Amino acid sequence: MTISQNIAKITRELPPKVKLVAVSKTKGVPEIMEAYTAGQKIFGENKVREMQAKQPELPNDIQWHFIGHLQTNKIKFIAPFVTMIESVDRLKVLQEVNKHALAVNRRIPCLLQFHIAEEETKFGLDMEEAKEILDNEYFGKLHNVIICGVMGMATFTDDENQVRKEFRQLRKIFDTLKQNYFQGDAAFKEISMGMSGDYRIAIEEGSTIVRLGSIIFGERG
Repeated sequence: MTISQNIAKITRELPPKVKLVAVSKTKGVPEIMEAYTAGQKIFGENKVREMQAKQPELPNDIQWHFIGHLQTNKIKFIAPFVTMIESVDRLKVLQEVNKHALAVNRRIPCLLQFHIAEEETKFGLDMEEAKEILDNEYFGKLHNVIICGVMGMATFTDDENQVRKEFRQLRKIFDTLKQNYFQGDAAFKEISMGMSGDYRIAIEEGSTIVRLGSIIFGERG
């Protein structure tokens, strides 16, 4: 199937309240344009330089989600245009995003990334670390970031029960933070979980954003 056909098939399948992020890392402008022409408007990248290079070559109404580990010294390169940073895992990152967002007169939506997988290679917060950020006196001064929810990646495994347990854990984290820190905050509504191999389980467990790459663009060569 073509990229366009894959987009159409997935879009038909997704519930109305679930957003599709097409993970376009390593993909060129022609492939992204094929997805865009098929109606896809949200794309995810995990490297700042790659996102920065592609953005001027593509339509202005594309929404760019940064989904990789974010180094603080690179934030300034995407602050003028990034739609959402899904991978905030330190207060320092939030402070730098706030600084560079202020410089370009923007408020940048962000998600807190949590470590829910049984893999050491995944970045992310635990609940205690998240509380330390949200309870920190500096957090209330970050007026140019908007915390919109949480993000996480499940263990890469064929064990569906384990994947479901990890997604359920992230949903519980979201509910706890909503109750304790963001009650009444309409912006705090997103749970970004689910990739090409497990997004159906993620949706069943409450995902509002799925990040799909290989199922759209094909396996990386």
